[in-house]
Amino acid sequence: MTSSAPSSPLSSPPPPHPPVVRRLTLDDLPACLDLAADRGWAREEHKWRLLLTAGQGHGIDDPRGGLIGAFVLTTYGPLDGDPGGRPSACVSMVLVAARHARRGLGLGLMRHALEEAGDATVFLFATDLGRPLYERLGFTALAPADMFTGRFACSCAEDHTAAVPVRDATAADLPALRALDATVFGADRTHLLARLPSFADRIAVAATDTELTGFAAAWPTEGATVIGPVVAEDETTARALIAHLASRVEGPIRFDTYAHHRELATWLRAHGLDGRFLATLMVHGTPDVPCDTGRVFAPYSVALG
Repeated sequence: MTSSAPSSPLSSPPPPHPPVVRRLTLDDLPACLDLAADRGWAREEHKWRLLLTAGQGHGIDDPRGGLIGAFVLTTYGPLDGDPGGRPSACVSMVLVAARHARRGLGLGLMRHALEEAGDATVFLFATDLGRPLYERLGFTALAPADMFTGRFACSCAEDHTAAVPVRDATAADLPALRALDATVFGADRTHLLARLPSFADRIAVAATDTELTGFAAAWPTEGATVIGPVVAEDETTARALIAHLASRVEGPIRFDTYAHHRELATWLRAHGLDGRFLATLMVHGTPDVPCDTGRVFAPYSVALG
């Protein structure tokens, strides 16, 4: 959550008590972008469009028009063949308009999110400003994540090795890609991965004739190209995938990764990227998330895990 500006009692009438939270649709996309801009966030239409179709947007209407609060809940089912498996859900884009800040709306939105999630394992990426609210609701911190940005300096002799064959993905790779993701993520993200070919500019796979050992994608956001997800069996494979995609980007890139990938962070800095703290992965309802963060080198997005 972002910082809150002081509110004026004359700036906007208070919302109804309790405020009505309704489901959002793509028709609400302009209002979501306006709400994000109100809090100083980028107007990421491409990402919001994905979130509102792959996930479930929820919002509170402003009597004057638009939204005064919103969040997105993206749910993932248990894996096939795991009858005792538990679904998981990612909460993201938790926003309250600045003029309605410090009135308990953020807390109310999060309680609504937890109710909507039911018995799912709920996780999110929290900034330092939002973390106290999530801790109040029972979330526990698991792992910090860093954001790297800049222009990738390619060293083809180092990054493209015969030991890790990387190529652009084809439609024939999708079943193996989904199978690897399920093993690593610990949940069924078929509905999200099915949208990856239309969402991403490019998808790469690390694959031999018999096995797919990693995949990655690059997609546009405001001012940069995001590389994510990056799922791989080891860091060498992850580096080859990143280099394959980043070397084809003309402008700056953004790469989010868990802080425990320290050697990867050193490699990214050596290739021209600067890193800084981004957020903390937090979970509610269980001690841990089903995802193997050792093999997730970049999330699809911090809004999706």
